[in-house]
Amino acid sequence: MSIGSVLDLLRPDFPDITISKIRFLESEGLISPERTPSGYRRFHVADVERLRFVLTAQRDQYLPLKVIKEQLEAIDSGAATLGVREARARANAVGGVGGMPDSTDGLAANGNGRLRRLNAVPGEVSPEELRFDHEIRITRADLLDQAGIDEKFLTELIRANLITPGAAGYFDGDAVTLARTAKALSEFGLEARHLRAFKLAADREAAMVAQIAAPIAKSRDADARARAEETVRELAALSLTLHTCLVKTSVRASLGG
Repeated sequence: MSIGSVLDLLRPDFPDITISKIRFLESEGLISPERTPSGYRRFHVADVERLRFVLTAQRDQYLPLKVIKEQLEAIDSGAATLGVREARARANAVGGVGGMPDSTDGLAANGNGRLRRLNAVPGEVSPEELRFDHEIRITRADLLDQAGIDEKFLTELIRANLITPGAAGYFDGDAVTLARTAKALSEFGLEARHLRAFKLAADREAAMVAQIAAPIAKSRDADARARAEETVRELAALSLTLHTCLVKTSVRASLGG
């Protein structure tokens, strides 16, 4: 089937999937669709199953691509199995939409005829959680209402450079979460000015991530921007996971654990 047919199959469950995303996953070695003599990609049921696994692991299991690739390699080596009933149901679904035969042939990742279940290992932070939604625009009044804060508290957050409105004065969805979190911290005596340390640390981490992704974005590859954005999200997710682990370790040590 064509890459367009693959998009049609995946979009009901993964609305954000794009051709660039699929090509990026291929470039990272997560899928290997067949190539026709003229160079076009030709996908089979097994490729769609593999894509579903990758996208589900990113969205639901909070795994970075490196870990997902390791899981797939483990599956390829025979470490897990795909249930026959589930495989047949998925194959039928693919056949109904894309004209594929009602068969489970080709679902095995290692190509030896065995059907394999794609298992994922849970992580901490998903790169998909860091995808920007440019369509969300929240007014100041709505931000106050959704975050449960007053005008004075919001002004303090803005002055501390913790929240920054856009050029038109709107805020994004993360501003609501940030304001709620800052409000909860204030109940422990932490004021907006105290949270500047978190902001400075975040800025340093963001600068390091951007430095790594910059060469990718500057390449002449047609998918360079998509790959750079994916890299940024993955690095940021790994950074947040590392930060969480370090905080847990430090807190445990400070409490004598």
